[in-house]
Amino acid sequence: MPTSIPTPDTRYRWVVLILCWAAFTMTSVDRATWGPAAGSVGADLGVPVAGLGLFATTYYIGYVVSTAVGGFIADWVGARRTVGLSILLSGGFMLAFGEADTHTMGLVFQVCIGLCAGAEVGGGVKLITSWFVAQRRGFAMGVFVTATSLGLVVANAVVPRLIQSHSWRASYHLFGFTSIAIGVLCLILLRPGPLVVRREGSGRPDLRPLLRNRGLLLLALAGFGALWGTYGFITWSNLLMVKGAGLAPVRAGTVVVIFGAVAVFSKPLIGLVGDALGLSRRRLTVAILAAFATCLIAFSFATTATQFLWIAPFLGIAAYVYSPVMMAMIPTLSGGQLAGSATGGVNAVWQLGSTIVPTVVGLVYGATGSFQAVFLVLAAGPFLAIVPMLFLRQADIHEQLPAMAARHHDNDHPLIPATNRKV
Repeated sequence: MPTSIPTPDTRYRWVVLILCWAAFTMTSVDRATWGPAAGSVGADLGVPVAGLGLFATTYYIGYVVSTAVGGFIADWVGARRTVGLSILLSGGFMLAFGEADTHTMGLVFQVCIGLCAGAEVGGGVKLITSWFVAQRRGFAMGVFVTATSLGLVVANAVVPRLIQSHSWRASYHLFGFTSIAIGVLCLILLRPGPLVVRREGSGRPDLRPLLRNRGLLLLALAGFGALWGTYGFITWSNLLMVKGAGLAPVRAGTVVVIFGAVAVFSKPLIGLVGDALGLSRRRLTVAILAAFATCLIAFSFATTATQFLWIAPFLGIAAYVYSPVMMAMIPTLSGGQLAGSATGGVNAVWQLGSTIVPTVVGLVYGATGSFQAVFLVLAAGPFLAIVPMLFLRQADIHEQLPAMAARHHDNDHPLIPATNRKV
C-alpha cells in the first residue's frame, strides 16, 4: 500500500501547463474570431444579420459534442494525443473556412472547427491534474483558463485590423497556421504526469461513478447559466455595440479587448488567492455569479463609448473569474482517474449555454431591436446559475481536507475518497 505520493518534476510541469494553455488559447482565438469577423463574413457570403447567430450556434454544436467525447478519449487513449490532434485539426478547418465562398460551405466548416476544438479541454485538464497537486491546482487552472479571455483579446485586437488591411479570410488563415504549429509541438513535447494512478490507454474508463455524482450535475447546471452570459456577450457584443449603440467597429473592438484583457490577469489571481487562503470555491462562485449578472444589467443601460469602456473591466472580471474556480472543482469531485471524462461531460453541459444563446440573442434582437433587452436576457443566465450552486450540500463537497490530504498535499491519492476532497 502506498504511503507517499510521487513528486512531479516541478520544472517540466510548467512546460506541460504552458503547452496546454497555448493549445487552449488558440482554440479560444479560433472561436472568438467569429465575433469581429461576423459582419464582414455575412456581407461576403450574403448572410443577413439575424442569420449570423446560426454560424456561432453551428460551431458550438460541434464544440459541445467534441468536448463531451474528447474528455472520454483523453482518459482512454491519452491526453497528449487528444490535445495535439484537437488543436492541429481545428487549425486545418480554420484554413478551410478562410476559403469558403458559400453560406452552406461556411456552416459545414464551422461545425468541423467545433468538432475538433472542444476535445482539447478535457485533455488539458487531465494533464494538469496529473502534474499539479490539488492545493496548487486552483492557480494552475487559473493560468489554463486565461486562454478563453486571451483568445478574445487577440481576436478583437487583430481581426478588425486584418479586415481593414486585407480581408476577414486573412485572419482565419493566420490563426489556422498558428494552431497547426502548436498542435505539432503538443504531440512532440507533452507527456502525462505521476499524480494520476491509472495508466492512460490501459482500457476503456468506467463512467458509471460520474453519472451518480450529484455534485458534478449541479456544477454542470451552474456552468450552463454562467457560460450563457459569457459567450452570449462574446458572440454578440461587438456587433450590437456597432449596430445597436452606434459605436465605430474599432471602438467596439476596444471595449471587448478591455473586457477580455482584465480577465487574463484576474483568473490566475483568483486561483492563487483562493489556494492561499483556502476559500470555499462554492461560496466564491456564488458571489462572482451575482456580480456578473449585475454587470450585464449595468452594461444594458450604457449608451456611450465612455460608459461602455468604464463598465468593460468590471464585466470582464466577473464574466471570467468563475471559470478557474469551477474548473478546479471538477477533478476534485471526480478524482484524477476520470478527470478528463468528468471535465468533458461537465463542459459539454456548460457549452450548451454557448450553443443556444447566440441564436436566442439573434431572435430577441431581431424581434425587439432592443440593445437593452438582449443584455437583460444574457444577465438571466448567471443569475439563475446561482441556484444550483446554493444546492451543493456539505455532503457533496466536504469543504475541509482530511488530515491525510493535508499532509500529502494531494487529493488524488488513492487512499483518499473522492467525497472527502476539498471544493
